[in-house]
Amino acid sequence: MMDIARIIEALPHRYPFLLVDRILEASDSRVVGLKNVTINEPFFQGHFPGHPIMPGVLIVEAMAQTGGVLLLGSVEDPQSKVVYFMSLDHVKFRRPVVPGDQIRMEVELLQNRGRTVRLKGTALVDGTVVAEAEMMARIVDR
Repeated sequence: MMDIARIIEALPHRYPFLLVDRILEASDSRVVGLKNVTINEPFFQGHFPGHPIMPGVLIVEAMAQTGGVLLLGSVEDPQSKVVYFMSLDHVKFRRPVVPGDQIRMEVELLQNRGRTVRLKGTALVDGTVVAEAEMMARIVDR
């Protein structure tokens, strides 16, 4: 398990773009993270006034960042590396995410070709799938 302090050590992202609050479990091929969605998120001001919905692209980004924790945890000297996402496939949004929701992001390694990997991410709220995507990424030097 990783708290926010350890996540900040692992990922280069910072407020307002750090979208992972906690890592619940991690192995060599799978990671599970949490994002607590509050009304204080800066994107709710404009998406949408009076009807706040978390933008789907940010849900995918939260899954990608969770996957980044998995990938950076598998390399030597992770502070000198960064994960670049190269492609997204089979992206689906199943239901809106609103303030008060807690997103559980489950990301698994599908394929590893050295520095290039394919991941599958699933985002759930209260056990219901809200989004899913396959992601290709590459670990590069900073």
